[in-house]
Amino acid sequence: MKRNRNGFTLIELLVVIAIIAILIALLVPAVQKVREAAARTQCTNNLKQLALAMHSFHDTYKSLPASMGQGGCCWGTWPIPVFPYIDQGNLANLYVNWGGTDSTNGGIRYGAAPNSTNVTNQRLPVLTCPSDTPAKPFSGLTNNNYAVNIGVTGIAQQATLNGVNNAGFVFTPAKVQFKTISEIPLVSIKDGTSNTLMIAEVIQGQGSDLRGFIWWGDATGFTAYLPPNSTSPDVVYSTSYCNNVLPNPPCTGVPTATAPSMYGARGWHTGGINAALCDGTVRFVSNAISLTTWRALATASGSDTIGSDFN
Repeated sequence: MKRNRNGFTLIELLVVIAIIAILIALLVPAVQKVREAAARTQCTNNLKQLALAMHSFHDTYKSLPASMGQGGCCWGTWPIPVFPYIDQGNLANLYVNWGGTDSTNGGIRYGAAPNSTNVTNQRLPVLTCPSDTPAKPFSGLTNNNYAVNIGVTGIAQQATLNGVNNAGFVFTPAKVQFKTISEIPLVSIKDGTSNTLMIAEVIQGQGSDLRGFIWWGDATGFTAYLPPNSTSPDVVYSTSYCNNVLPNPPCTGVPTATAPSMYGARGWHTGGINAALCDGTVRFVSNAISLTTWRALATASGSDTIGSDFN
């Protein structure tokens, strides 16, 4: 008598499981690639919005915004005056004592209320690259992913560093108290706006790491002394705010005369970073770009030759 067989044999079941495992192994990387492509596109869009906002600010004031207030580190940085041009005018209006000092408007800094409760605690999509992990180094204040070009030396914008000349700035601190302008018009960029960096990606330091903490003057700008995603360390002013635990890139908290405080351009995209040029375009810059070319892109009036690895 012939019997009808129901179900699968063990071998058939194992074959099916193996096929499913292979399909999953093929599918997961594909999904990750699609997700990263979408994140990179969003990051590009963020930089485009910020670059256009810089141009709108420039149209109004005939100058690019200051990297920070005249008083220094702690009384406002470039995002605040740019906010009105990215539909965040309410946040700009809520910020107190931009460009002041400890002796003005109650001495309120970025980390004190009402700034810390209304503005610097905000997570804004336009300041956040989706490829990174959002971080809050202390007191709920946010790290972010975009910094302005402050030259090719350290955050103090030294004229030279180990033989590298800082030939012209794109962003500097304000020269007048409470003024939000740098007094640098686009026409002063003699190397050409299409050959000069405006904004680039930085990473959000995890834990107590202050990289990406652009509300604070030291971290509001990047320098091109280090190449994109350099294996050399960023230099933070204190070991308390340099966290070398992975996934953070390397850093040191001991500045020296030959390695002063500085933050390089860094990101989590495969092979390079996104950066906006002063003409408003956004480019993907390879980690393999020559250091000479990268530094040339960061000077505003160096009469440098831009290498073929960028054009």
